[in-house]
Amino acid sequence: MIADFGTQSLVSIVSHLAFIALAWWALQALHFDKLLRANRVFQARVLYILLSITIGSIVSNFFLDYLLWSQQLPFMFQ
Repeated sequence: MIADFGTQSLVSIVSHLAFIALAWWALQALHFDKLLRANRVFQARVLYILLSITIGSIVSNFFLDYLLWSQQLPFMFQ
């Protein structure tokens, strides 16, 4: 039982990191330069990081919830 929690924790960590990295990569396609003030490079980088974490966490939570629900579905028919 404790091993299951360890496995679930590892899957959650890897999922969150992977989707945060994917969100970071996807956000690179947008040109935020036109929306930001000049000489605000550090603030723009912080914004990219925060948006990546937010989007990646939301998508990862959806993915993990979907995975959990699909694993629990067979219990409905017992």
